[in-house]
Amino acid sequence: MKTESKFATLMNKNWKWLKFVVIALVVALLVWRAISGIRTGQDSLGNDITLVDRVFLNVFGRNIYWYAICILIGIMTAYFYGMAIAKKLGVNQNDLFDGFIWGVLIGVLGARLYYVIFSWNEGGFAADPLRIITGFINEEGGLAIHGAVIAAAIFAILFCKKRKIDIYSILELLLPGFFIGQICGRWGNFFNQEAHGGPIAATVAGGRAFLEKLPLPDFIIDMMYISDNWYNAPIDSLTRTYMHPTFLYESLWNFIGLMIVIFTRKYWKKYWVGDAALFYLVWYGIGRFFIESLRTDALMVNIFGTEFRQAQLISVFMVVAGVVLYILRRVYRVHPISFMEQVGKVQNGSNI
Repeated sequence: MKTESKFATLMNKNWKWLKFVVIALVVALLVWRAISGIRTGQDSLGNDITLVDRVFLNVFGRNIYWYAICILIGIMTAYFYGMAIAKKLGVNQNDLFDGFIWGVLIGVLGARLYYVIFSWNEGGFAADPLRIITGFINEEGGLAIHGAVIAAAIFAILFCKKRKIDIYSILELLLPGFFIGQICGRWGNFFNQEAHGGPIAATVAGGRAFLEKLPLPDFIIDMMYISDNWYNAPIDSLTRTYMHPTFLYESLWNFIGLMIVIFTRKYWKKYWVGDAALFYLVWYGIGRFFIESLRTDALMVNIFGTEFRQAQLISVFMVVAGVVLYILRRVYRVHPISFMEQVGKVQNGSNI
């Protein structure tokens, strides 16, 4: 027993350093792979361009893409963040682990089905329904974040009901987790040179000048030199021009939203447990509505003969739902316990 106690004490003392070393090694690996996978050239203006290959590694003939790495980083960061908040709110961490595993799987399934539904004809799924599975396995991609949010939300409600867990506490850690996942995940679009906006200007020079006025490092500016016709188009191809970095707009917008949640609930006594979900609906909905108007790969939906960007319609619904639910929650005082109050009760060992 004494040996175990000494070992546990030693691990606790060195755990922070161990985490630091592991994180440093992972970051070093990512940087090394990014540097080793670059190709260089010049744009049509003669500017030096460096592009990072979208393949992270090739294992036994299968490509592992940076997109997958970014998604994985987002998921794991959201998980550890959720664990920390769960401890503060008195949520059983074993329940959270179980819910996390199933939630990720169901979220990915929801993201895939949502994409398939809204690109049924254009994506070729109507002609070959098996591509719903085979296309995904064969590295064709095709996920939509709204589908993941909807599927995960439904699962969270059912899971909390079955395990008798406070749904408001789960929402308080789940939705900021979505912010984190999207902050990281959008960088996967960056490496794929996808989910970008249209040409910034009518000329290559105008697009480059716009990006250079922003406080952006050269590697981001270079990666926005995109050809919509072909990912592997030569760097000096005339089909390339500078596109809006909508991946960055959305990543930064979500980061700001996450910071607002973190600081608001820490210092504002009227912030109730679960308000993160309502804030997410409004904040992400507003940002996605405007960013979607810049994108070139929008999924469309036909309503009474008129084409709409489905992400914008969903965004409007999210904003309206978030505002209405917030008002109703205050009017009827649904679960009116502040984040600060619940954290205090857990710290004091009180029942919630």
